[in-house]
Formats: sequence, structure tokens, C-alpha cells
Amino acid sequence: MKITSPVILVMLVTLVTGCLSSRDFVSVERKFSSEEKTPGFHHVKKGETLFSIAWRYGLDFRTLANTNSISAPYTIYPGQKIDVRNVPRPKTTQASRSVEKPSKPPVPNTVKSQPEVKNSHSAPLTAASTSNAKWMWPVNGRLISRFSTKKPVNKGIDIDGALGESVLAAAAGTVVYAGRGLRGYGNLVIVKHNETYLSAYAHTSRIVVSEQDVVKAGQKIAEIGSTGTDKVKLHFEIRKNGKPVDPLKHLPAKRR
Repeated sequence: MKITSPVILVMLVTLVTGCLSSRDFVSVERKFSSEEKTPGFHHVKKGETLFSIAWRYGLDFRTLANTNSISAPYTIYPGQKIDVRNVPRPKTTQASRSVEKPSKPPVPNTVKSQPEVKNSHSAPLTAASTSNAKWMWPVNGRLISRFSTKKPVNKGIDIDGALGESVLAAAAGTVVYAGRGLRGYGNLVIVKHNETYLSAYAHTSRIVVSEQDVVKAGQKIAEIGSTGTDKVKLHFEIRKNGKPVDPLKHLPAKRR
């Protein structure tokens, strides 16, 4: 017994120490998990941009940037916490029928995990002027669902079309988001036209542009599809200062 007791004692001490280490490790994991779900904050995921986050929460990207002390070119990083709780909501304003005169569009804020490398196929980030330009229809299909602020809410319009049909930029601008990170939109392209207006093209089957690309009005940016929905169609939105507006008040009247 005198020989085995110290051995047993050592084994017990080792076991207790191991248990404590295990509990400490678990508590760190739990703490990290709780931080990842901080109420009122959005945790940036790879592929997100400040524009896509603002779009998700219905906010003006400039106000969101100011609240979080993020300056142009609005670069954000995976894991970064973005305050979405204390951002003033956009006010309702009367829609205009033309795209307002833009200032130089900023470089999109693509989430970075490495030093920035420019895409070789991207156009220079100088604005294609949209001063006094008018909107154009992104596809020529039949209107199947209108903008509505009442239930069922529709933040844009839905347009019928054939699978693979070309989706065109409704006005000149810069692609600030191209991906599938926003729930309910499927493959989505967001184009920034100036400091006031952005447009979105959802449920596409294929995206043919990249973030930072400068596009002209009428340029193909995607193809009609059914990603994120149960019907082949294009969901099209226009936002003014971060607030959804009725696209039909901007688009030219369709010829019957």
C-alpha cells in the first residue's frame, strides 16, 4: 500500500487537472460563440460588402459607414462587428424619374482576407457618367408582381422571363455586390449608380460581372433564373438613400 498510494495520488491529480483543462477550454469556446451572436451587431462573413449589409438591413450605406467609423473605400473584413442597431433609418422621400448626377463612385467594400488584388478584367473605377440619364427596363418580360409596402410586402417588382435570358443594367454604374449571400435573393447583383441610387437584380441563374466592374446602361450583367425562389423570374429593386422605392415610378412606360 505504501508503494501504490503515491501512484494512485499522482493519477488522481492528473485526472483532476485534465478535467479542469477541459472545462476551461469549453468555457472559452462558449464565450467566443456568445460574442459571435452579439445582439445589434452583424458579424461580417467572407464575400460580404458594406453595400450588401446595408441592403440586408434596409439602411443607407453612407449612414452605416459613418456609424461604424468606416471611410471610403469602405473596406471590411471577415469577423468584423458592424453596428446595425444604432443606425438611423432612411426617411421616406418622393421618387424622381431620372438618375441624379453622381459623384465618383467609391471602390466597393469587398471583404478582405488578403491584400487587395485588382481583377484583371475589371474596368477602371472611374464613373461612367449617368448625369440626367433615364432608367431602362432590365428585361423585356411581363410584369407579374408590383411594388407594395402593404402585406404581402414587395420591395421591388417581379418580371417574367425565360431561363437564361439576358439581364441588363438599368442604368450606368459600378457593381458593388455580386454573389449569393443575402437570404431570399438567390444570385444577386447590386449596382451603385451614384450617391443616391442603387439597383438590384435577384434570382439570376448566372452572374457575368464582378464587383468593381463599371457597367453601362443596357450592358448584360446576369441571366434570368430561379435561384432562391420557385419560379423563373427577375426580381428588380431600386433604392434611394437606402430606402426601397417603386421602380415603376422610375422606369419608362412599357409599350403594349
